Amino acid sequence: MKRLIVNADDLGADEARNRGIFEAIRAGAVTSASILANGPALRETLPEVRSLGKAQISWGVHLNLSEGTPLSAGLRLLTGSDGCFPGKAKAHGILMRRGDVKLEEEVERELKAQIQALRELGIPISHLDGHQHVHVFPAAARTAVKAAREHGIPWVRVPQEAHPDPGAEPVPDSLSAEAEIFSRLGGEARSQTREGGVWTTDHFRGLYLKGRMKAALLEECLRGLPPGLTELMVHPGRVPGRPLSTPFSSFSNADRERELETLLSKEFRAALAGNGIVLTPFPEAEN
Repeated sequence: MKRLIVNADDLGADEARNRGIFEAIRAGAVTSASILANGPALRETLPEVRSLGKAQISWGVHLNLSEGTPLSAGLRLLTGSDGCFPGKAKAHGILMRRGDVKLEEEVERELKAQIQALRELGIPISHLDGHQHVHVFPAAARTAVKAAREHGIPWVRVPQEAHPDPGAEPVPDSLSAEAEIFSRLGGEARSQTREGGVWTTDHFRGLYLKGRMKAALLEECLRGLPPGLTELMVHPGRVPGRPLSTPFSSFSNADRERELETLLSKEFRAALAGNGIVLTPFPEAEN
């Protein structure tokens, strides 16, 4: 049996991203969403999150160590002189350190603060993943699994994905290189999830679709989906009606809107049906 979790990342980034994600959820195209606990538009999502509950949609914490302001005070290694996270490239460089106990302590403190923030808002958390996949980097992977176990979060994302077949539409070199790094780190983290007593899906897709999703590529991805439980990472959204000036300003753009339209298309539904794929949120438990 082929079961597919369609998970939208970055809920809470801004109003346009929120609008697109909820549009996809209401259409039945997205079955799960990951929430930025420090997102500028988090609180405006709460009425709809609470109205949807967890019957047909699962909610996750989207660990963020690269953008915006941390929720815990006194971080020194994870932040710049302005007290904010340093951006994607610098954060990834920092988190590649292995064996830095003080850095791992800061990661743990911030992750717990982000989990607690969502819990205090009454959001049930079924899964944990990372903004820009920070949760599988060496300084965060063990901490992420430990926090998931301690906080009763049953699922942790492992972004491990094989490169598309050579006959497929060529992947831009920069995207391919980034995806290969995430996939390698995800492979390393997979054994830690098993040892840590948390679940991960059998398969993962989405690294090579980033910023280039269209009906033909999505159909190709679904045709090759193996049996078991797969998470498909997506980033639907709408274009903002006005310019934004937050650390997440670039998150909602025309690429996100094209991705949303692809998920809402009849071609997506046809590809699911034609390949015997059943949509599902993250299960509460696996036997």
